[in-house]
Formats: sequence, C-alpha cells, structure tokens
Amino acid sequence: MLTTFLYQHIVHSLPFTPNSGQQELIRKLCSFLTLESAAPTFVLRGYAGTGKSSIVGALVKSLGHLNRKVVLLAPTGRAAKVIAAYSGKQAYTIHKKIYRQAQAGFGRFFLSDNLHKHTLFIVDEASMISDVTSFDSPFGSGNLLKDLVQYVFSGADCRLLLLGDTAQLPPVGQKGAPALDDSTLRQLGLDVSSHLLTEVARQALDSGILANATHIRSCLTNGQIDLMPTFTLCGYNDICHLSVNDFTETLERCYGRDGVEETVILTRTNRRTNMYNNGIRASILLREDELSTGDRLMVVRNNYSYSISSHSNDQNGSEQTNEETDFIANGDLFTMRRLRNTREMYGLQFADAILTSDDYENEVEAIVCLNTLYTETPEENNILWSNLFTQIAADYPEIRNKKELREKVMESPYYNALHIRFAYAVTCHKAQGGQWQNVFIDPGMVSDDRLGEEFYRWLYTALTRAVKRVYLIGFPTSSPS
Repeated sequence: MLTTFLYQHIVHSLPFTPNSGQQELIRKLCSFLTLESAAPTFVLRGYAGTGKSSIVGALVKSLGHLNRKVVLLAPTGRAAKVIAAYSGKQAYTIHKKIYRQAQAGFGRFFLSDNLHKHTLFIVDEASMISDVTSFDSPFGSGNLLKDLVQYVFSGADCRLLLLGDTAQLPPVGQKGAPALDDSTLRQLGLDVSSHLLTEVARQALDSGILANATHIRSCLTNGQIDLMPTFTLCGYNDICHLSVNDFTETLERCYGRDGVEETVILTRTNRRTNMYNNGIRASILLREDELSTGDRLMVVRNNYSYSISSHSNDQNGSEQTNEETDFIANGDLFTMRRLRNTREMYGLQFADAILTSDDYENEVEAIVCLNTLYTETPEENNILWSNLFTQIAADYPEIRNKKELREKVMESPYYNALHIRFAYAVTCHKAQGGQWQNVFIDPGMVSDDRLGEEFYRWLYTALTRAVKRVYLIGFPTSSPS
C-alpha cells in the first residue's frame, strides 16, 4: 500500500528515530498525500526543536524518489534559502512563483497561471503570510494568502502543505497567523487537516537556545508574560549573557570565525539598529566613508526596476541558473562590492553600486540612495520619496495630465533607486525567516508596561534565528525560579 511504503521511506530518511508525535504526523502526511479530496491542505504547526524541518526534508526526499512533484516556497529569499538547505531542493519566494509582471503598467504584478499538475506545494514560514487586503499592493488582489490559495488550486490535482511556528511574530499589524489557522483556511474553501508538534526532539535537548526558547514559548502559552523573562544558562555553551565590555571582542571573534554574513544583532527598533550599525562600522570595521566596499546592506522597500537571477546546484553538484526575479524585495540582503560616482540629485545623495545578493548569489548593478541608510521609520522614507517625486515632476512643467506626469516621474532612475540600510544589526521582523550562526539579542530599554505577548513573541522569534550561538545583551542575569 502506498501510504505504508511512503511512511517507511520517510522514517528511514530521518537522521533520528521519530517520537510518538512525529510518527503520528508522518502517518497524517501520508494519508493527506494519498487520499482524494477537494483543495487538500495540510497545516503543520511545530515549535522550535520539534523536528518539523527534518520531517519535511525527509518528506521532500522521499517524494523525489517516488518521482512525485514538489514545489518549495517561502515568504522571503532568506527563508527560501533555509528550506532549500534542509530539503536539498531549490526553493522560491512566494511572490516570485505566483506572480508575473504586467507587460504594460509599471510595477504591476498579476497572478500567474499554475501549469503544475499532481504537485505538492510546500510553504515554509507560513506564519509570515498575511490575509489583510492591501489595495495599494502591486501584487494580484493585494491579499497574499488568498492569491496563494487561488494559484495553487488552479493547477490540476495540486495540494498545499503550510508549515510554521505559531509562537513567532505574526504578520505586521495582525494578532495571529492566518495561514496557520484551520478555520481561516476553511473559510477559503479548503479541505484542511493539521498537526501540532510540541515535544522537543531528543537530539535538541542539549541546546540551551532551544531550552530557553521552549521556556519563553511556555510562558506565552500559560500567559506568564508580565515580567521580564530570565534565562537558564548553566550547563549550556551555546547561550550566554554578554556584558557591554565584552561586546566588541566577542563580535570580532564571531566575524573572524564564521564571517560577517553569519552574524547578526537583533533589536526592537530601527533607532537601536542605527546605533549598532554606526558603531560597528566606525569602531570594529574601521570604515570612514559613508558607504564602503564590503558593507552589509538590506533593501527596505520593494524595487521593481532591478531583477536578480538565482543560481543553485542540482543534486549532482552542477550549477544551474533559474528564472529572474522581477523585483528586489523589502528585506533582501546584499554585500557592497563596488561604489562609484556619488552625486547629489534633487537634494538627495545617490551612487552607482554593484551588490552581491545573499540569497541569489549573483551581482546586481543599481543606483542606491544613501539618505535611507540612517532613517528610523518607514514614514521618513515615504517623506523622502514624496519630496523626490515633487522635485522630479518639476522638471516637466509642460506635462499637465497627472497620469502622464506620474508615468514620466516613475521612469526616472533616481526615483527607482534602491532604498538601503546597513544590516549588521536589524529588527527582528526583518530577520524573520532567516538563520545565522551567531545571534546577538538586545531588547533595548523595555519598561514593565511594554512587556506582554508581543515582547515574548519577539524574543522567541529572535532566539530561534540562531543556529549555533546566542549572546544576550541587557537581560536579567538571574536564573528563573
């Protein structure tokens, strides 16, 4: 029987013996993949360290051996890179896969035709997917969850597996994770089955990162979220408190051992990330120019003027080039390779740059705006670009039609420059979906009235971005009773 064969193949593909909860999950997944139904959807909710990624990786490999088609998706490029790493298969961002850019009409993306047949779509980090309709969005209906569902089930005999962690931060402005909520999905007409992994796998029990993340998650579950959390550190070598005096030496050691790209500082505000980014560049990297070769950068606004091609290795190790993305997304990470021709235009500073993408591993030539390096809120960026629009429009006094004028302004290479910020330190929302070898966590100044569910979710999400080491800055040093 196919379900039995698939179950055995998945279990044998795991690097550990599954516990009872994991065995039940595998049985449910096998049934989901073999039973006929309309709009079959499976929701896999799993906390950090419960084996969710390992089981999905084994599932993908088992289906590959059976010549069953699988498409891997994630909300961000970095999250796609993570699922690709643990599954051994190329992954795409949701936007890249389900939307296509309109031939006419700048910056508009329509829902693509799903030409896949008999295909399982697996979407990782689904807690990040919003179901709020944004009428200003250039993508499809403006509702990512609805568009994803429509795309997947417009294909012949396709299935959808959504996986994520409900303890993480939800989409900005939402209280929960709609893509991991059975009732929300059923309202979209889906036939939903689900499973929740809660037991931390035996192979993860020695991790202080996971032990403390589990404690924070338990506080969330039990509603114990009114006091500043403390940590259990004794007996663990992967998590520790870090004093201000030891910060510079420790960060330099992480940079030297694992690389700047595998080390990140997570904060709660852009103001605090600016403080770290400026300090790191001046005191550790000794960079005096406003922007230098080797600088770590994050794009902070979707850009539809530049595209990047992704490169990956197939199962035989041969490099293959994949389709171009039609835009550079908010949150994409880059390294500065070359900067030249810095100039002032329309009251702002611009430069020509060559950037290497972290997630797609190739170079992009673009105009970048240097003023956005130090802004602290999206509102500041919006004001910059609103003023820029007005000044560029003033170059065309002969155009009286508002639509024609807007189209003319949007052709300007300066209006379409990349919005960038330094990325040695980032906010946790920007880091969500990614993983780093070394994670420094600084909550900043937090008063008692600012504690609660949002703070605990922020902290849980920050802890679970780390692969090997966590350094805690400014937290209480006593152990929980």
